[in-house]
Amino acid sequence: MTSPAVLTETDGDVWRVTIDRPETGNAIDPDLAGALAAALDARPAAARTVLLLANGPRFSVGGDVRMFATADDPAAFVGELAEAWHRVVRAVLYSEVPVVAGIQGAVAGAAVGLIGACDIVLCARSTKIRPAYGAIGLSPDGGTSWALTRALGAPRTLDLCLTNGSLTAAEAHAAGLVARLVEDEEVHGAAVALAHAVAAGPVRAMVRTRGLVRQAAIRTLEQQLDEEARLIAESAGDPEGREGVRAFVERRTPDFRGAS
Repeated sequence: MTSPAVLTETDGDVWRVTIDRPETGNAIDPDLAGALAAALDARPAAARTVLLLANGPRFSVGGDVRMFATADDPAAFVGELAEAWHRVVRAVLYSEVPVVAGIQGAVAGAAVGLIGACDIVLCARSTKIRPAYGAIGLSPDGGTSWALTRALGAPRTLDLCLTNGSLTAAEAHAAGLVARLVEDEEVHGAAVALAHAVAAGPVRAMVRTRGLVRQAAIRTLEQQLDEEARLIAESAGDPEGREGVRAFVERRTPDFRGAS
């Protein structure tokens, strides 16, 4: 029997999802893509944050190139794998609760797009991030071109992709691709702690905030102001907003977990 590609665990009100194919560098194949999509879909209703981790020294080396090489129809195989992985990226991007990730070692290929879809990414200091598509004659997938362009801009993204370059953790942090840097041995523990801290907050307001931030680059200021007005009113009428305002007036810590 083969071991599962993805492990899941309920950790209080955090839904912990861990990629577990360290012997392959957590390379993305159809089984892993399907298992990760299923794990994200299986989030318990009570979980207020998703935490995405990967076992082993590398977060993910990207697509399983050995499978590309042995496919009878490489175009069909890679196209179908890209579609399967895009379901994972969309599940993260449109999650009903915040998504936190802890990454280490190598992040390559389609895994770059995955971390770009997460809300907060903690990165081990020795991590290297490499698109790597040009090295095997392919163009990007998995939202990688989107994530890199949003963080780096078009000129730096093209330089990175067309020369098969890589980013250090410090460079990724300076560019805004990852939110926080931590020591290598601390990345999983720090990510767990952060996920629990996020879960204690107003998660529905956080998801509204995510939508505003993600769309800001493609809206005019007038459009953004209209959407901000709509969403802050929605938040004020939400039990989270009511609890937050009451707690402020009463000079106490809000209980967002109990605001349903």
